[in-house]
Amino acid sequence: MGNYVVDFVCYDKKLIIELDGSQRSDKTINEHDRQRTSYFEKEGYTVLRFWDNEVLQNIEGVLDNILNHLN
Repeated sequence: MGNYVVDFVCYDKKLIIELDGSQRSDKTINEHDRQRTSYFEKEGYTVLRFWDNEVLQNIEGVLDNILNHLN
């Protein structure tokens, strides 16, 4: 999307889902993520971010969060 690659996107609902691993704790990457998120929000998208371990350990909570944003 634009100059960026996203993990998952729902075009109809303008929702982007990003899965982040431990490498995302680096300050340089965090700034890049903020710029990406800002770009997507200006395009009318909502960006949801989840840690990889959250998806693996609490998939039901992650799915509930996504569903809440879709409704």
